[in-house]
Amino acid sequence: MKSSKIYVFGEVLFDHFPDGKRVLGGAPFNLAWHLQAFLQEPCLISRIGKDAEGRSIRAAMSDWGMTTDFLQCDDSRPTGRVDIHIKDGEPSYDIVPSCAYDFIESGTIEAGTMDLRDCDLLYHGSLALRNAVSAKALSDLKKHFKGTLFMDVNLRPPWWEKKQVLSWMRAAHWVKLNEAELHMLCPGDGTLLARAQACRRSCDLVGLLVTRGAQGALAVTADLPPIQVTPSSQGTLVDTVGAGDAFSAVVILGLVRGWPLEKTMQRAQSFAAAMVCRRGATVSNKAFYTPYLSDYQLAE
Repeated sequence: MKSSKIYVFGEVLFDHFPDGKRVLGGAPFNLAWHLQAFLQEPCLISRIGKDAEGRSIRAAMSDWGMTTDFLQCDDSRPTGRVDIHIKDGEPSYDIVPSCAYDFIESGTIEAGTMDLRDCDLLYHGSLALRNAVSAKALSDLKKHFKGTLFMDVNLRPPWWEKKQVLSWMRAAHWVKLNEAELHMLCPGDGTLLARAQACRRSCDLVGLLVTRGAQGALAVTADLPPIQVTPSSQGTLVDTVGAGDAFSAVVILGLVRGWPLEKTMQRAQSFAAAMVCRRGATVSNKAFYTPYLSDYQLAE
C-alpha cells in the first residue's frame, strides 16, 4: 500500500542523565521514528548542530531509513539538549535554550524539494515554537499547506505562554494534549468530557484528543459521539516517556489511512500501552513493529 505524505516539524534532541547516559528523543522525532517503522516515510523538518550529537542523529535516521533532506545543520548552535537531574528520586528537566532546533529556517525549507500540494498531514508540537525563528518557519510553511494540521501540545515550563498556545490550537484541525494540559489551557467546572467538548468548540477543532495515562484516552469531535478507550490489560510498567508520542503516531496513521475513529483510538491506546512496557520512547528493533504492520495491513 502506498504511503501517505506526512511532514513532521519540531525538535530532535538528546536527554542527558546524571550518570552520563544520553537518549535520543524529542516528541516530533519520536513520532517520526514510529511512522517510519509503519512504512509511512515521514519528512522530519528540524535542525541539528554541527557537532558529534548532530552527526549521531543524522546517522540514526539514515540507519532507520528516514530521509534527512529537511534536517538543517547549524554552524554555531548546538544540537538540542535536555539535562535531567534527580533529586529525592524524582527527575527534573532543564530544557537548554538557544539550541539548533530553536532556529529552523524557512528559507532552507523553501529551497528544498518539499511539495506541500501532495502533503496529507502536517504535524507540529509546541516546544520548538518557543523561539520566534522556528515559529516563523512553521507559519511560513502553513501558508502553503492545504491538508490536515495536527498539533501536539507539550507544555514545558517556562517555555510556553497560554495565549500563544491557544492560537496555535485554533489554527489546527486536530489537537492532542494530556489531562493536565487541558486543565491549564481550558480550565473550568464539570466533567472531563464537558471540559474537553468546551475546549474543542472554543478552538473550532475537528477533533480533540485527551490522553490520561493509565486511564486511557478520550476523543471528542464535531460530528461523532465521544470515544473513550482504556488499556485492555496492564503489563509491567517500565517507562512512560514517549507514550503520548506513540499514541499520536497511530492516531495520525489512522487519519491518513481513513480508519474509523473508534478503531484508531483503540489501536493507538494498545500501541502506547505496549510502549510503556519497554525502556525508552522509541524501539530500534524492527521486529517489534511486525505484528502492527500485519494488523494494520501495512506490510508491503
